[in-house]
Amino acid sequence: MSLPRLLAGVQAGRSLSIDEHLAEHGACPPGGPRLIDAVARAGLQGRGGASFPVAVKLRSVANRRGPRSLLVNAAEGDPMSAKDRVLLASAPHLVIDGAVAAAAAVGARSIVVALPEDAAAARRALAHALEERGAQRQVSVAGVPVAYLAGEESALIAHLDGRLLKPTVAPPRPFERGLRRRPTLVQNPETLAHVALIARHGPAWFRQAGTHDHPGSALVTVSGAVRRPGVLEIPCGAPLGSVLSATGGELEPLRAVLVGGCHGVWIAGDEIERVTLDDAGLAPHGGSLGAGVIVALGESACPARELVMAVAYLAEQSAGQCGPCRNGLPALAELLAAAVAGRALPGAHRQLERWSRDLPGRGACHLPDGTVRLLRSGMRVFARELAAHERGPCAACHRAPTLALP
Repeated sequence: MSLPRLLAGVQAGRSLSIDEHLAEHGACPPGGPRLIDAVARAGLQGRGGASFPVAVKLRSVANRRGPRSLLVNAAEGDPMSAKDRVLLASAPHLVIDGAVAAAAAVGARSIVVALPEDAAAARRALAHALEERGAQRQVSVAGVPVAYLAGEESALIAHLDGRLLKPTVAPPRPFERGLRRRPTLVQNPETLAHVALIARHGPAWFRQAGTHDHPGSALVTVSGAVRRPGVLEIPCGAPLGSVLSATGGELEPLRAVLVGGCHGVWIAGDEIERVTLDDAGLAPHGGSLGAGVIVALGESACPARELVMAVAYLAEQSAGQCGPCRNGLPALAELLAAAVAGRALPGAHRQLERWSRDLPGRGACHLPDGTVRLLRSGMRVFARELAAHERGPCAACHRAPTLALP
């Protein structure tokens, strides 16, 4: 196994030119039905958060009739994630290769890349790469709002089709009716870059990294109490402790690590060395690798305050179109904030437990589910700190927060 793969040849501060890209990776074979079979044998799972088998999505769109589309979901709604914009800013040709090959495999006539409005470096690199290839007509770029829900595929499609940025109730799903009511393949930039490498090197090569059930490499965004925060490429299944070491180590002893971002789970400090970064390794904690966000929380931070801020942020990101988001999430956020401030009525923690059991699975999207996952994980890992806050805020509550939330 040799890493990096996705970031091979990348140099800080600039993107690879087409000549440098070809010198590093060689030409990408054209996509076709065989590519779908290769992706299936490779066991590639989506790197956007849900870990859904990519070949299943490819086949679902390829089997539809009529005009089809491909949407590159680079919205990267989680504010603590930077991996997709870093990949597009540094290796745009690899993403374009994967998009073009996947479009050919499923019979898509149009390719749209959805980028957040503040991703200036990624937008410049992508525009230059498309100009180098003369592919401006084949691939179009669309700006999307900087919002958590922009990464939700049905909300993103609604926005690109001129409607409000709100999730839609399934069915139909995007592979049935997506952009311009066409069957649409939706994948994020990292996933498509892996498709480009599988097209070149095959499934056996891809499986040389990672685990049997979670093969390949993955990009992760590491931040918090580490010496060198940034985007790393790791083999799936890498020990969490070794990934933190690769950033130069911790700035202080760690109380916990958040894995998976805003919809992730907390790993207690004394469990870090026993956790691996693959879905099987994170399942006992109720999580998955998700969008590859890793945040190290030092002992000087207040975990209770961090949890309050995260739940409040997610409640504010609601589209407000169904009960669990419109009423449930604000109620959770308000009750948690009151409990941490020491002004909640007795029984607040039991009420939080009860409400968090009622919300999942009832919304038009997964915002309530992910918020509850984060909250329940925090209530388990930070039980001691939350109990101490029944007497009011602690001294660390006034420190600058670790989680980089708007």
